[in-house]
Amino acid sequence: MKEETQQDAVRTLNTLQTNASFLEQIKQERGNPQVQLEAMKDYLVRSGLQIEDLDRLKIIHVTGTKGKGSTCAFTERILRGYGLKTGFYSSPHLVQVRERIRINGEPISPELFTKYFWRLYHRLEETKDDTCVSMPPYFRFLTIMAFHVFLQEKVDLAVVEVGIGGAYDCTNIVRKPVVCGISSLGIDHTSILGDTIEKIAWQKAGIFKPGVPAFTVSQPDSPLEVLKDQARQLLCPLYLCPSLEAFEEEAQPLQLGLAGDHQRSNAALALQLARCWLQRQGHKGIGELRATRLTSQQSLPLAPVFHPTWIMKQGLWHTEWLGRTQVLRRGALTWYLDGAHTTSSIQAGIKWFRRAVLNQEKSINGPEVRVLLFNATGERDTAALLKLLQSCQFDYAVFCPNLTEMSPVGNADQQNFTVTLDHMLTRCLENQKQWNQLAEEKAGQDPWLAQAPEPSTGPLHGPLLLVPPAPRPLNTNSLVFSCISHALQWISQGRDPHFRPSSSPRGLHSHPVASSGAVLLKEASSIQVLVTGSLHLVGGVLKLLDPTLSQ
Repeated sequence: MKEETQQDAVRTLNTLQTNASFLEQIKQERGNPQVQLEAMKDYLVRSGLQIEDLDRLKIIHVTGTKGKGSTCAFTERILRGYGLKTGFYSSPHLVQVRERIRINGEPISPELFTKYFWRLYHRLEETKDDTCVSMPPYFRFLTIMAFHVFLQEKVDLAVVEVGIGGAYDCTNIVRKPVVCGISSLGIDHTSILGDTIEKIAWQKAGIFKPGVPAFTVSQPDSPLEVLKDQARQLLCPLYLCPSLEAFEEEAQPLQLGLAGDHQRSNAALALQLARCWLQRQGHKGIGELRATRLTSQQSLPLAPVFHPTWIMKQGLWHTEWLGRTQVLRRGALTWYLDGAHTTSSIQAGIKWFRRAVLNQEKSINGPEVRVLLFNATGERDTAALLKLLQSCQFDYAVFCPNLTEMSPVGNADQQNFTVTLDHMLTRCLENQKQWNQLAEEKAGQDPWLAQAPEPSTGPLHGPLLLVPPAPRPLNTNSLVFSCISHALQWISQGRDPHFRPSSSPRGLHSHPVASSGAVLLKEASSIQVLVTGSLHLVGGVLKLLDPTLSQ
């Protein structure tokens, strides 16, 4: 009998993305979201767990539109500093699916992943009958697997990040979390959660539980009212987090391991979640309350202001969360990686990028070149995102699918069967066209700037797709590559000492835009590359730039 390996497990898991037997079921469930939770409970029972078993996990449950992953990362790192054995369930993964289930901050080992995957898979196979679909979809399977891992490995606590929404998210089968958190709210996943921020707030508030304290950061008035109403109906004590400034001493500002002003509200929420968890579990050293005259401007009780302990401060400082406001400096190249994919998170990412570029030491030996590497998935309004990004004055905009290589061999962790290659490449061409139109509109405001022709298309499966430009400002030049590796190969021009492309596609520099750009990139004293629009894109870039992440 063939030994079942980790790669076999990942490939089998990927088949759950498009298992035809449950596609119709999912369509029906969207019409009746409550059915989703009932189905999740059935799968849990078939896996050998009861809902009561989850009560043994001391869970911190976190949702939000942006910042929920960073909040979870801060919270987990703080509590790990107290010597606790932590579990952490998050999504999506960047490089390897094992990243979604962590113990003590590290992805579970290939051995543990393989063991728990096949144990769960075979159990679900054995318990199927004619009345049910044998396997849950991808995210539900991983959620159940995470619960098994955390229980069997006897973690002291589990930080659980909601997948989408809250009320009907499959993580919401948790009945008795210790504490809940809601990070910043905004518009995203409208086809699932609703097309207004109030509807989205209702979904997020669905994780509230009677008697379980919940914390949120400052929100616009209308969604905050929804959170308050839901909390009141559920008898859930809800508190507003004071800003991080309230916890800082004048001489000792709190240092964060994650860059960007937008991380400060995530850190403030994490402090409250960690302290509340410690308090409810009877731990000492939770930070003494501090006298304050702060008053809430949003008619919601303020969470306590306290002196963060040394462990809390160290936890904030040592937090790492790959792919979020991450910087990799490689000689002349500096890679700025941020998986922002909503209007508000792109705005925050632009602010971080601009500040980081301005603070970087300038070279007098040659020009600086700015490159945007972008992709977006799902139902994103890419025109709105790209319009914001135009303000960064990029010399080149590069678009590619979230595929590290054209060949899927050895890349099971990043396979996506829910969309075709043609669809992904078409989306890239549409993004490029949007970018060019925005550039033309900008150029049209100045009569001295020439207009550009319509983008040319060409064979979708070629190694490179380019738009021939008319004479115009550099920031109108755009290119489309068929995979991330080809895009990085052109951007880096062999100047990144860690990036070694696995192939050299013919014709990479055969087009005038690529050829002239290659000369400029080779001669530049510094190349600033912002990678954004999709966490999956960022993950693919990280996989190629830092091969150790795949080990």
